[in-house]
Amino acid sequence: MLALLFPGQGSQAVGMGRDVYETSDAARAVFDAADAALGFSLSRLCFEGPEEELVRTEVQQPAILTTSIALLRALEERGPVPATHFAGHSLGEYTALVASGALDFEDAVRLVQARGRFMQEAVPAGRGAMAAILGLPPDEVAQACQVVASQGDRVVAPANFNGPSQTVISGDAAAVEAACARARQEGAKRAVPLEVSAPFHCAMMAPAAQKLALELARVRFKEPIAPVVTNVEATACTDPTRFPALLEEQVTAPVRFTEMIEFLVGAGTEKFLEIGPGRVLVGLVARIARRTGRGSLGSADELEAAAEFAAGDR
Repeated sequence: MLALLFPGQGSQAVGMGRDVYETSDAARAVFDAADAALGFSLSRLCFEGPEEELVRTEVQQPAILTTSIALLRALEERGPVPATHFAGHSLGEYTALVASGALDFEDAVRLVQARGRFMQEAVPAGRGAMAAILGLPPDEVAQACQVVASQGDRVVAPANFNGPSQTVISGDAAAVEAACARARQEGAKRAVPLEVSAPFHCAMMAPAAQKLALELARVRFKEPIAPVVTNVEATACTDPTRFPALLEEQVTAPVRFTEMIEFLVGAGTEKFLEIGPGRVLVGLVARIARRTGRGSLGSADELEAAAEFAAGDR
């Protein structure tokens, strides 16, 4: 059984998607559709930058989604992709919904552009922060956050459960710094501040979630061709009526990636194929489910290997 995984914010790079745009009719159609839906040349920003424009949250999110779907459509030109489940990390959940047929691509591109704008506007620059805590069990990271949060009613909480020894925290900048210090005292090997524009997946994103809910209400979701494993529940969902509420909650809730992968393995998944720029997710899967097969598709020259991986028994 094969699960397709789609990356989230931070995996972008200037030049992404250009090669598949130039070699695949299906991929070219995806980029052209994104440009038309957004009313500006997202494809040019993906292919040429400048980087300072591409990394803007409201550009970065539709850019990664578009590149990921373009790669998927190019892969599908080579034959059926027998996925039994779809999943994505944060932003990547929207890509998973498109890949599963639950969400139209043009709707998704517009949604994530709005999502990125709302998330950026929710917290003034410099007030929030995120950090990766390495080498400390997730429950101990959560405890460190809880202790700090209780001191002065400050927001800090786990944002991404990325593996047994990697948890990303998010919140008020001073509280994140204090939680990092406490985590180091508790035995964390490292606490690494992340270069992000806002404190994603925490209570400080509540204004963004409220605005996004209005946009989600305007979109029609359909039954997926195979289950989508959601960030909020870390279990499979096929009910299109539930996706809007789950996507709204996702803005303030942690990404339960470790549990998502464990659920997929428990459901019989033997292979994971990450589709999109970067190879972050297969690296995380390697730490969570070492005995599974793992592949990635991030450029046109990887299409043949990805097709063989998806179709083969290895």
